[in-house]
Amino acid sequence: MIRTREQIIETFLLISAFITIFTTVGIILVLAIEAFKFFREVSVIEFFTSTEWTPLFTQKHYGILPLLSGTLLTSFIAILVALPIGLAIAIYLSEYAPKQFRTYVKPSLELLAAVPTVVYGFFALTVVTPFLQSFIPGMSGFNSLSAGFVMGIMIIPIVSSLSEDALNAVPASLREASYGMGSTRLQTAIKVTVPAASSGIVVSVILAISRAIGETMIVAIAAGQQPRFTINPLVPVETLTAYIVQVSLGDVQHNSVEYRTIFAAGITLFVFTFILNSVSHWLKNKYREKYE
Repeated sequence: MIRTREQIIETFLLISAFITIFTTVGIILVLAIEAFKFFREVSVIEFFTSTEWTPLFTQKHYGILPLLSGTLLTSFIAILVALPIGLAIAIYLSEYAPKQFRTYVKPSLELLAAVPTVVYGFFALTVVTPFLQSFIPGMSGFNSLSAGFVMGIMIIPIVSSLSEDALNAVPASLREASYGMGSTRLQTAIKVTVPAASSGIVVSVILAISRAIGETMIVAIAAGQQPRFTINPLVPVETLTAYIVQVSLGDVQHNSVEYRTIFAAGITLFVFTFILNSVSHWLKNKYREKYE
């Protein structure tokens, strides 16, 4: 009887694993097939080198660089916000906070991840942007700065939680040796614990960047929908995800070149996130081997 139950559980887990694999393969196949059809009509060289993206205009250009620059710009701003705050929180929780305090604060901090992204988007548009405009009069109503800033707030739990786990995994003997040499708690945290946990911290940053790159609603609401090849954070931009939403909800004819642009953008986004996740997985395995 026990053996039968184990076989049923085993079969269920195997089926679940295969469903996940088949779903992933299906997504990749759909993206690849439709992107292949797109590239039969649009030059790959133009796609990756042109700085104009106007597939929905009369004068059509299919350069993905404006969408890539908007995506990378907002993600860069987000990580500039999330990294110092998230790392500071992680160091405090790991090195300074009492255990009971950490038990309550860490789950509360992770509640930020439960807030719907559409709420973050409206917060960026109606609160953050007007606040920043009071300091920067020339800022547009839609811009990458406020979108990136709020995205940074959203991914703080990823950086802080994973970094805190990495800091806690550092052997206590390293801290004790540092204290024995006369170092203060702050010196130990900055010069010993953080460098020892650097691989885990880097993993948390890469995963946070992946999350920021894949964000949709915040950039769709707050950053605007104007594909522009720029590094100026004060003007409207459009990201890969925001463009996919724009076309998916619009009046673009299905099976047209314009419609297939979302699959070309989608596979570009997939490649970016796949590379980042692969790097984080490699670093995570390296980090584990270091302390095993």
